[in-house]
Amino acid sequence: MGNPSSVSFWTQANALLRKNLTFQKRNVKSNIRLILFPLIICVLLVLVQIIIDIELRKSEFKCGCVCANNKTRCEDSEKVCGPQYSDQIQVPTCPISNPAEWPPLLQLPAVSCKQNRSSCHFTTLFTADNHSFGHTVSKNMFPSTLVMNDSNIMDSLAPNVLGSESMTTDNNFNEPGFTLALPIYSLQTRCPRNNSGFSFAMAGTTGQQEIRCARGINLWRNSSSEINNELYKGYRRHNRKGRINEIVSAFDFLNSNEDGFNVTVWYNSTYKSNITFVPNALLRIPRSINLVSNAYLQFLKGPGTKMIFEFVKEMPKPETPIRLEIASLLGALFFTWVVLQLFPVILTSLVYEKQQKLRIMMRMHGLGDGPYWIISYGYFLALSTIYMLCFVIFGSVLGFKFFTLNDYSIQFVFYFIYTNLQISLAFLLASFFSNVKTATVTAYIGVFGTGLLAGFLFQFLVQDPSFSRGWIICMELYPGFALYRGLYEFAQSASSIGNYGTDGMRWKDLSGGANGMKEVLIIMVVEWIVVLFVAYYIDQVLSTGSGKNPLFFLRGFQKKPLPSLKKPSIKRQGSKVFAQMEKPDVIREREKVEQLLLEPTINHAIVCDNLKKFYPGRDGNLGKFAVRELFLGVPRGECFGMLGPNGAGKSSFISMMIGLTKPTSGAAYVQGLDIRNHMDGIYTSMGVCPQHDLLWESLTGREHLLFYGRLKNLTGSVLTQAVEESLKSLNLYHGRIADKQAGKYSGGMKRRLSVAISLIGDPSVVYMDEPSTGLDPASRRCLWKVIKHAKRDRAIILTTHSMEEAEALSDRLGIFVNGTMQCLGNPKELKGRYGGTYVFTMTTSSDHEKDVENMVQQLTPNANKIYHLSGTQKFELPKEDVKIASVFRAVEVAKRNFTVFAWGLADTTLEDVFIKVAREAEGFDTLS
Repeated sequence: MGNPSSVSFWTQANALLRKNLTFQKRNVKSNIRLILFPLIICVLLVLVQIIIDIELRKSEFKCGCVCANNKTRCEDSEKVCGPQYSDQIQVPTCPISNPAEWPPLLQLPAVSCKQNRSSCHFTTLFTADNHSFGHTVSKNMFPSTLVMNDSNIMDSLAPNVLGSESMTTDNNFNEPGFTLALPIYSLQTRCPRNNSGFSFAMAGTTGQQEIRCARGINLWRNSSSEINNELYKGYRRHNRKGRINEIVSAFDFLNSNEDGFNVTVWYNSTYKSNITFVPNALLRIPRSINLVSNAYLQFLKGPGTKMIFEFVKEMPKPETPIRLEIASLLGALFFTWVVLQLFPVILTSLVYEKQQKLRIMMRMHGLGDGPYWIISYGYFLALSTIYMLCFVIFGSVLGFKFFTLNDYSIQFVFYFIYTNLQISLAFLLASFFSNVKTATVTAYIGVFGTGLLAGFLFQFLVQDPSFSRGWIICMELYPGFALYRGLYEFAQSASSIGNYGTDGMRWKDLSGGANGMKEVLIIMVVEWIVVLFVAYYIDQVLSTGSGKNPLFFLRGFQKKPLPSLKKPSIKRQGSKVFAQMEKPDVIREREKVEQLLLEPTINHAIVCDNLKKFYPGRDGNLGKFAVRELFLGVPRGECFGMLGPNGAGKSSFISMMIGLTKPTSGAAYVQGLDIRNHMDGIYTSMGVCPQHDLLWESLTGREHLLFYGRLKNLTGSVLTQAVEESLKSLNLYHGRIADKQAGKYSGGMKRRLSVAISLIGDPSVVYMDEPSTGLDPASRRCLWKVIKHAKRDRAIILTTHSMEEAEALSDRLGIFVNGTMQCLGNPKELKGRYGGTYVFTMTTSSDHEKDVENMVQQLTPNANKIYHLSGTQKFELPKEDVKIASVFRAVEVAKRNFTVFAWGLADTTLEDVFIKVAREAEGFDTLS
């Protein structure tokens, strides 16, 4: 047999690992479905990619010929071939060897101007060290009139100051100011009443364009700080007349003068529309630089001197077909869901063990916290690693650039760190859930909510250059956003191929300021370590049995006293009422416990010294003593039966002894170890058969016994033999019952398996809480035989409601009522002490009832009638007053005098003793 006290860390770890592998084998179908989830997502993205590729092959996405003047149908001679600048799609796809020349524009903020009236105002702020210099130069910014040459309209636009509200793109092949249906504004010092328009033909685009006049107003500010404050207060400001002036730009001439030109230009770098956001949009800054340079030149040379800004032109480019990498565009969102899919699996697995009390069941059979954490963590890490490997392999085989372009070593490090963080987070949150359904729903809400918030909020903020990087880092402290940011960086690196000339993410790219992968990795590593330690701490304080002291980690700095039964003194705290209630047998038990405490002996496996458990009152209810002043000593080789009505405190006593709750006061020792401080040592030599079966539904009976046998240090042939004997002795061996999953067992089969688990590995102390519940008579007799055999070399505490079972198994009995031990002794002693009467029953006709009473009075004047109904009477006869032979002779005489239909004489049963003691104790408690 094994030696539980010498079970090593690795023995426990080996037992748990084997159990987990067996459990995983049972759930192979669920594992396959789990691994297929990323494959399904990848296949879905492939199908979407195929559909988009088919669409992009259509003619409207290729460089070709279109009808001029936006006609839908036309002859071939009327078609214009080549890049169509009116077509937003063809411009970036066609080869352009000679890009179009577009007149330069100012970027104007969106305004609402009434047509045909000079109601538009655009403001330019300026300041300078030399006030008069600044005023003089700023007056040269805007012309007084719009000058146009009808014979050469496009060339005549350059000297004028034109601007547009249109949003820019990331290139100048197409100028939205001329191709979109938005007016162009001419900034002048004064405006005529009517607007003008012009027709143009430029870069394959023809159309009619409206030019609206807008007043350009220069406003002086005393310092650059005033300008800065005004700009950041908002884009709009009211003048004295209540009109809205739009700030176009601002200039600080600093120390400029006739001998030197030094200027600072403010411009708006945030371009947003109601629909899209272009993070790399071009800025219309050159026109502002040209204006201030021209103003200074005219200050020096006169108003006739100008530097004409004729056009803006893009660099030539080859044909660039549109390619959309769906995995890179949508991968950050979809792949976030793929990775987070593991979180509910891990969390529900941990909560399931907690809800079914399997974790505490394993602890009560000797499994330490160290092996549990190491094996469980490693088990989930292995499962996550396999899952992520399949995810990357599937994506790579299907050809997603998201996987193939980015360095696999960076991907491995990123996924490895995050899976560890995810497992640690699951351990942490498992401490706060007690129901699997609640944990599952919460986890999946978190999974899909995280993906949606990250895809539609967090990504928008990451792309916004004006949003604080510090706030981005704060948001990345949430693990889901950190995961999304890393996947987003992978997607950006993969989708940028062809646009920026990169080849995916490499380690050298992590040092770049725009790449957020480095900060994400640092955040996740720090959180991994912190969350893991916090999870372990909370688990120790809240989740393992009765929990540990919040400062348990400081015990290593304290000198630990050796556990001992011997105590210097014993202090009693009992009321006079309870002292008067104590029976001689209870007093003798207390004296025996006191002697054991002074002269400890290893023969007594269990010693309880003045053990108390008090539950404080809640919601206006008074507190209650579930156990009070309990003294008990149980030696090895004895089965002690605890009897008591429901609510008497038996379960509270068992809960304290197995470590589920801590005693309010007093102490109890198991094999010399104090249950208050050394439960981990007690667990190695303890077996428990709980009132409710705590089993894994997917494991067989044999696998349960193998697991718990390994926890008790059984190995090899010894383990196999012990398991086989347990199965045979409890009738779980025949008919392949041993290899059937426990979830398919009947209630009686589960009880027998629970008893077998409690006895496997030869524990020194066994607690059995109503072990025969739900068993048929044959199985009950078999179970009794096993328990009788098992109690020879161990101490057993048995609770039951069956008087027959208590009498058959218990060497001593204790009747427990209202939290106190009312009496102790073997069944015969209790029946002799509390049931010293015979019960005499006789049934006659109603005419002879008086004759029966007279007969009984002749037997003993101390007889007590306890029942009378229609000729049937029952009497209690004190045993010391009558003899059985006298009763028989009296009945024979009576039969000759009148008709006796039936009669009987019965001894006191254990049930009678139980009822009598319980009623007396409850009556006394009510009176007190």
